[in-house]
Amino acid sequence: MGTVLQDTPDAIIDAPFDSALSERYLVYALSTITARSLPDVRDGLKPVHRRLLWAMRLLRLDPAAGYKKCARVVGDVIGKYHPHGDQSVYDAMVRLAQDFALRYPLVDGQGNFGNIDGDNPAAYRYTEARLTQVAIDLMDGLDEDAVAYRPTYNGEEQEPELFPGMFPNLLANGAAGIAVGMATSIPPHNAAELLDAAIMLVDSPDADDAAVLEHVRGPDFPTGGLCVDAPAIIAEAYRTGRGAFRVRARWEIEREKGGGWQIVVSEIPYGVQKGKLIEQVAALVNERKLPILADVRDESAEDVRVVIEPRSRTVDPQVLMDGLFRLTDLEVRVPLNLNVLDKDRTPRVMSLRGALVAWVEHQFVVLRRRSEHRLAKIADRIELLDGYLVAYLNLDRVIEIIRTEDEPKAVMMAEFGLTDRQAEAILNMRLRSLRRLEEFEIRSERDKLDKEQAGLQALLASPAKMRNRLKRDLGKVRDRYGPETKLGARRTTVEEAAPTRDIPLEAMIEREPITVILSQRGWVRAMRGHADLSSPETMKFKEGDGPAFAFHAQTTDKLLLAAENGRFFTLAADKLPGGRGFGEPVRANIDLDGSVGVVGFLPARGPDKLLVAASDGRGFVTPVAEVIAETRKGKQVITPRPGAKLRVVRPVATGADYVAAIGDNRRMLVFPLSELPELARGTGVQLQRYNDGGLSDATTFAFAEGLSWPMGGEGRRTRTEADLNPWRTARGAAGRMPPNGFPRDNKFAG
Repeated sequence: MGTVLQDTPDAIIDAPFDSALSERYLVYALSTITARSLPDVRDGLKPVHRRLLWAMRLLRLDPAAGYKKCARVVGDVIGKYHPHGDQSVYDAMVRLAQDFALRYPLVDGQGNFGNIDGDNPAAYRYTEARLTQVAIDLMDGLDEDAVAYRPTYNGEEQEPELFPGMFPNLLANGAAGIAVGMATSIPPHNAAELLDAAIMLVDSPDADDAAVLEHVRGPDFPTGGLCVDAPAIIAEAYRTGRGAFRVRARWEIEREKGGGWQIVVSEIPYGVQKGKLIEQVAALVNERKLPILADVRDESAEDVRVVIEPRSRTVDPQVLMDGLFRLTDLEVRVPLNLNVLDKDRTPRVMSLRGALVAWVEHQFVVLRRRSEHRLAKIADRIELLDGYLVAYLNLDRVIEIIRTEDEPKAVMMAEFGLTDRQAEAILNMRLRSLRRLEEFEIRSERDKLDKEQAGLQALLASPAKMRNRLKRDLGKVRDRYGPETKLGARRTTVEEAAPTRDIPLEAMIEREPITVILSQRGWVRAMRGHADLSSPETMKFKEGDGPAFAFHAQTTDKLLLAAENGRFFTLAADKLPGGRGFGEPVRANIDLDGSVGVVGFLPARGPDKLLVAASDGRGFVTPVAEVIAETRKGKQVITPRPGAKLRVVRPVATGADYVAAIGDNRRMLVFPLSELPELARGTGVQLQRYNDGGLSDATTFAFAEGLSWPMGGEGRRTRTEADLNPWRTARGAAGRMPPNGFPRDNKFAG
């Protein structure tokens, strides 16, 4: 329970704290949603922006007028209309003036208003501002009762509830905001395209989303760039009011003398600070995360010019850019969440068509209110003109009444049938006006007003005329922001592009030759260059240790390590410890128990296949791509039967068509490779049958070329048995003694 104070000090009641808190938080949440964070669908503004423009209008900061200090504007806004922090109000004003933040700026700023690099603007005592023509179009009609007014927070002033908004500001300039439990994110669009769609909706309010998208091609960002999503994705986002647009920087290849080239980025994605983008790319260079990238330079002046240099002229530019798109903000996703306040101040997500329809409906309301206001003004003026005409026709009598009567107004009203306003207007006339008060001029003005009045009455009575008038008015605004104008020309190119490709390993890692060595005790190291594997300097180990595996590789290779339990592990060659010293334990990088021995260690060549076999003589062929593991836990490839261990891991030789197997009992056989199944994992099939012992070794070879093995000694001679027919048999046979001179260790070459 908690104590809750009511409006009067004496009214203290006990209430559950959670209910009291929830009620008050709900009030706060609704205030945040409706009076701070979400724009109105009709004028696309939040209250702070609306009050800023209204205060500037009252200060007469028209485009043709001079600038005034922003401090003056901010002071008026927070003092009269928006009692919040001066910095937050100034920040909102700055954004309205930034041509890289707003597609159609509403404020014309003079001074330092920040830049696309992310630098802060100058303080408001140093900067000046006035309204732009866009803001004037947005507020056109405020003097003609186009919208309702309400008292300000202290009741001393009046402010408009919204703007007439002949300019489609919500979609043209976009909006972003975070309320309580909801948010909005609307990218900017091209005003001419929006107005074309709106003119279409005036005549066809029931047109579908596809009809709208015939005019609106996609977002149009102030910073340009490319929107590379498929048309179906864009259409679905606009249909639901939720989605995201994939936006890339605009770039081109600049050729140099001698065959070299560099990439020049001329437009960056919307909302990305150029300074931070340069830092991202520079970090890739410094950390060598994209070795095909050599350098980045910012050569921007008024226009964006970011120069990206490749490591060499042989680099594929598209591969380089795909890498940068993946790793930096040269490609971003701009969200779409068309969550706005409708005409009833209710927040809801609209489709693009729904938002345009709501705006068009508002323009009909504005047109009707402005017409009715003008009719009222005409009626007032006609009333006065009729009074002036009576005074002109009876000028001498009017003068006599004014000179002789104590209450001339009442006498004139009674004698000439004048209204109070007419009589008051005659009494307030200046003497010098009498010489200009001619019957012809009065009747001419009266006829013009009668004609205008009849036209407005016919307009209000005819929906067709209302539609034609609105289309004409929208057409004038459209001409002002047409694609042939500097401000209205589309900046963002909408064209579908494939998603960025996976970055090749060669692009992520600088390709260098290395010599990989794994000792019998499991210490691994990678020496730079392809060292001599017979050199004592290369093959040095700790006391009591010795070589187990040694081979040449590249830093871009993945290495396969096969354990006795049939589990395969993958190591990145560029992550191996350097060649100084004796390296590091390989088990520090993989989850391999120290009691389990290593059977194989070799580079993982993508198109290759491996022959794997256990000590019980069972095995199969498996593609290298199937045994590559993504985690340090490895991948189980062959599952040896109880008591057996993985014994053989060999790449299938190029052009091989036969398998040779030899057992501990020194019996050998050869059989066609086609008799072995190709599996991703399993136990395999029997290669050779044994009465005692098990498999010693197995290999693949081309039958026509025969089988070779080392002779031993320092000469490294080999012997080849060309005729293997005596050993050729079916898979699973026992075999026979090997040819004369076969190694006593029962191991094949390689």
